[in-house]
Amino acid sequence: MTARPTARTPAGTEPEPATSPVRPARGVRTARRLLLVVAAAALLGASVAGAITIGPADIRVGDVWSVVAAHLGWGSTDVSPIRDGIVWELRLPRTLLAAVCGAGLAVCGAVMQSLLRNPLADPFVLGVSSGASTGAVVVVVLGIGGGAVSLPAGAFVGALLSFALVLLLSHSLGGSTDRVVLSGVAAMQLFSALTSFVVMTAADAETTRGVLFWLLGSLGGAGWTDVWACLAVLVVALAVCLGYARTLDAFAFGQDAAAALGVSVARTRLVLLCVTALLTAALVASAGAIGFVGLVLPHAARALVGPGHARLLPVAALAGAVFLVWVDTLARTVLDPQEVPVGVVTSLIGVPAFVLVLYRTRRAG
Repeated sequence: MTARPTARTPAGTEPEPATSPVRPARGVRTARRLLLVVAAAALLGASVAGAITIGPADIRVGDVWSVVAAHLGWGSTDVSPIRDGIVWELRLPRTLLAAVCGAGLAVCGAVMQSLLRNPLADPFVLGVSSGASTGAVVVVVLGIGGGAVSLPAGAFVGALLSFALVLLLSHSLGGSTDRVVLSGVAAMQLFSALTSFVVMTAADAETTRGVLFWLLGSLGGAGWTDVWACLAVLVVALAVCLGYARTLDAFAFGQDAAAALGVSVARTRLVLLCVTALLTAALVASAGAIGFVGLVLPHAARALVGPGHARLLPVAALAGAVFLVWVDTLARTVLDPQEVPVGVVTSLIGVPAFVLVLYRTRRAG
């Protein structure tokens, strides 16, 4: 059919196709979110470089980039061997491990809050941290393996045992969301009691102090092995969670709605619980139990980019990484030369934020 001439469409000309106002708006939102991710990544790089320069040694940002470039084979550096060792062997692996732990805990928290439909869920709701604490205490205090088993290995095995107990209990009780949470609480109490029993009956004062420092979260012993191991687990876990992003969006409407949309609820829950538990176990084994990161940072990321997990998970990871880098820097410098456990600082910052989350949850209710 030929378009009839109108006042807006002169004769002999083709009418202009109607344009939808939704597409430009969607494109603008996508561009803004991409810009936010790029800005957060740049902020993370600047935070890592800046945090390394803070401390007793006189190190500049240029020295940091020079040392990194030299060790990667991109040139030479005129930094002294002592400063080179401080950057490459001490501060850089510690700062990178802080970034990896912050990113991993934030991702796990975001997934758990959506999967369990609980805004107060965090990565430790499955009792993984309590199991890791028991494994670490057993290795350090009782000397299992005659020193052949390291503290991170013991913590990792304890975390997996705790998670296996949670899966067994929740499955025997019906496997629903509330049963998973209750099973996690039961496992948490059990392994916390075992940890306290072992410390009280078999540890001396010095060993107790060292174990307590690790239990509160510490990045002081970070090495490149810890960085690469945790980073590998984080990359795999983040890729899996991003693959389930649309499924996690469906879980926001409830399990019945997700099942109606064709989601295999039981299989999806099992896969994501296993992935987040494995990532949490690896992080706790390397850095101890660092609380409130996985609880508060996902809410901050949602406030920036909304609830869609394809956007939420990368932003939460970057926000958690930047946050923990600066928290660790504060923990190692605020009482220099004494070091404050990272978990203590995150708790001091996280408790007010946690109260705010509770208040907002109450208002939303």
